[in-house]
Amino acid sequence: MVYYGQTSCEQDTERYLDVVKYVFSSYKKEVPLIINTMGWVKGEGLLLLIDTIRLLSPSHIVQMDVYDWKAMAPLTPEYVHLTPGLYTKGRQQARCKRMDTSEVESWRLSEGEGDASDPEYKLLYVHPEFPRAGVAGEARVHSGILRDMSILGYLGQLQSPDVGAVLPLHSLVPYQVPFNAVALRVIHTDVAPTNIMYAVNASWVGLCRIPDEIKCQTDGPVLLTQTPVCDCLGFGIVRGVDMEKKLYHILTPVPPENLRLVNCLLLGNIAIPNCVLVGQQGVDGEIPYVTSDYNYSILGSGKLKKKKHFKRREYAFECDYT
Repeated sequence: MVYYGQTSCEQDTERYLDVVKYVFSSYKKEVPLIINTMGWVKGEGLLLLIDTIRLLSPSHIVQMDVYDWKAMAPLTPEYVHLTPGLYTKGRQQARCKRMDTSEVESWRLSEGEGDASDPEYKLLYVHPEFPRAGVAGEARVHSGILRDMSILGYLGQLQSPDVGAVLPLHSLVPYQVPFNAVALRVIHTDVAPTNIMYAVNASWVGLCRIPDEIKCQTDGPVLLTQTPVCDCLGFGIVRGVDMEKKLYHILTPVPPENLRLVNCLLLGNIAIPNCVLVGQQGVDGEIPYVTSDYNYSILGSGKLKKKKHFKRREYAFECDYT
């Protein structure tokens, strides 16, 4: 499992493909593999899907048509073979130059036209006949609800198995993790080092393992300058940050034997469901982590901007924290 950290890959399609390659490399081919692709099939999303098909070389593709919408072509092997993807080229057909006026024009595949391999799979085309199938906007709302339910179910493992009142965050005992024991990286946006702890506090994080040993001469937080593609062992909530003792306070249901392998915290654009923060019972005064007084001039607090990502350099550690 890899923590991508966003609900859409539109901001960083290159890293998305890197993640797909990394996860697929663990497939032992001992059992059948079912790949559930995402619903972004317009524009660059369709091109990315073609890249994914070429990368994974499936034996079958099930394509579900959208009710009363015929804009998407059937993903036949011929179509994928000829169509360029977002990062891969298709083998375009081109006319041969006429060598003699008496010759008949012929067609052939251009040699060296691209790096696409010949896809060999069977296409199963499904036509749903129930109304409102694939209506724009509804799937996004439903996926958001299901995502919140999934997070709540995951956090439910922190609760006692005994039937009773649900304990709020401030009533659960967290793990104490030294700053210099784990590397830290915000995936989806740039945050100034001086504001990094504001971003991390009360955030959903992926508990990951990078192959490099964490080496830092100081007791300050270890910041990664590039986002790694690495194993994710589970998730947690940074319930608090102790700046005096240099400790993260993390709530997670991941068992201790797996937590010993964690040496990296990845913070993405996945929000904790509002009910977890707002519904904290037994709090006198203001509810922790809930505020309306916020400074939107802080770097990283504005709207996300689409970036053009170039070839990624090897990530490195940054130990200086001022």
